[in-house]
Amino acid sequence: MWGDMMAYMGNYGWGHMLFGGLMMVLFWGAVIALVVFLVRSLIRGRVEVGDGVSRQRPTALDLLQERYARGEIDQQD
Repeated sequence: MWGDMMAYMGNYGWGHMLFGGLMMVLFWGAVIALVVFLVRSLIRGRVEVGDGVSRQRPTALDLLQERYARGEIDQQD
């Protein structure tokens, strides 16, 4: 029985089967990670403002310009 199985498997043994299974898990893991990365990059930087409306999150430069315009900070700060 085992001799027939080894002949059928081309003498690669169980290691070949384990390597194939590991590569399948790594492939699907990479596909899922890519999808998660793409979805997160699409929604990153968006803030819900109510009623499902979203706007871009202000950058650090935008915040500094707003504070400078309100007089909270000046060029020496």
